[in-house]
Parts: sequence; structure tokens; C-alpha cells
Amino acid sequence: MMIHSDTHLLILNKPSGLLSVPAKPPGPQDCLEARAKASDPGALLVHRLDMDTSGIMVFARTKLAQRHLNWQFERRQVRKTYIARVAGVIEADEGRVELPLICDWPNRPLQMVCFERGRAALTDWRVLAREANATRVELRPRTGRSHQLRVHMKAIGHPILGDKFYAPPDVLAAAPRLQLHAQTLTFMHPDGGAWTTFEAAVPF
Repeated sequence: MMIHSDTHLLILNKPSGLLSVPAKPPGPQDCLEARAKASDPGALLVHRLDMDTSGIMVFARTKLAQRHLNWQFERRQVRKTYIARVAGVIEADEGRVELPLICDWPNRPLQMVCFERGRAALTDWRVLAREANATRVELRPRTGRSHQLRVHMKAIGHPILGDKFYAPPDVLAAAPRLQLHAQTLTFMHPDGGAWTTFEAAVPF
């Protein structure tokens, strides 16, 4: 689970099925944040991943580092790369999805495309490999909306395999877990500002 540790950062690899933060009581309290604090009581949350998404997360070890990282996330300076397996064969080699998103309140936590009230959301994608009935893609979100990658891939006709929220039954059943993994994070290190990239190996 541990990828990197220094005086300013903890870089962890979150497994699929584990919450990033505790659920509201009486929900599950086991989460990556609790596990990080068990090994380092001073660990400070910076960002989150969906429970079903695996991959890289950064925690700060000082308040100054947390402020520095939060500033980068808020200004979209952090570069994120995800790997996904999606339903169907995508013919184009790369593309961009620019569809505004908003919470689907009657069905929350689901999100939906809404051109009237949605917040801007942008995802770049690139095909890595084509299978008989699926495509492995690299996803680069330029914004950080809830469920952005799931909704955007569904919107272009290629829902993510194993997605319990947005995939039809056959696509849900096509994989034992959500086929979405946060592979890399690139940001300026709080100590000195050098651009730094960390990577979590793709488990599928």
C-alpha cells in the first residue's frame, strides 16, 4: 500500500472497495485515511478517490504541505492519469469529452450531464489497447468532478467495465471490480517545488 514516504508526504495505493474517508456513522469507518493515521497519526487528507476506484493518493505530513498541495489541486495544477477498461471497441485513437456535470439528486450519488446547470468537466482519453469486446484507455481528467470519468465514458457509449452505478448489467458483469485505476500523480513537491511524479501499478 505504501509507495513513498518523506518528511512532507505519504503516497499510498488505495485498493478498490476501500473508502478514502470514513462513512457517516453508523457506516463503515475503515478507510485509507484511518489506515494512514494508524501508521502516521499526523497524516492529513488532501484529496479522495471513489470507493470502487483503486490507485494513488497523496497525504500530507505537515499543515504547510497540506496547504501547498490543496493549492495545487484547487488550481488544477496536479496532473492525474487513470487507466480504465471500457465496454466496446473505440475506433479513434484519442479524443476529448467536454460535458458539464451535476448531481442527479433523486438518484444521488449518481451524477449526470446537464447543459443548463452542470459544472464544466473535461476529460482527455487515449487508446492503449483494443480487445475483442473492450478497450483499455488512458484517461486524463482536466477537471475533478465527482464520477467524472465514469459519466464521460458512458456518455460516449463506452461505460467502464464493472461499474455498478453507470454500466448496464452485461457490462457490470464483465469484470469483478470497477476497471478504473488512478495510475499517476504529478505535482510540485512541497519541499522545493520540483515537479514530482508517483505511480501505482495497474492491478488489472
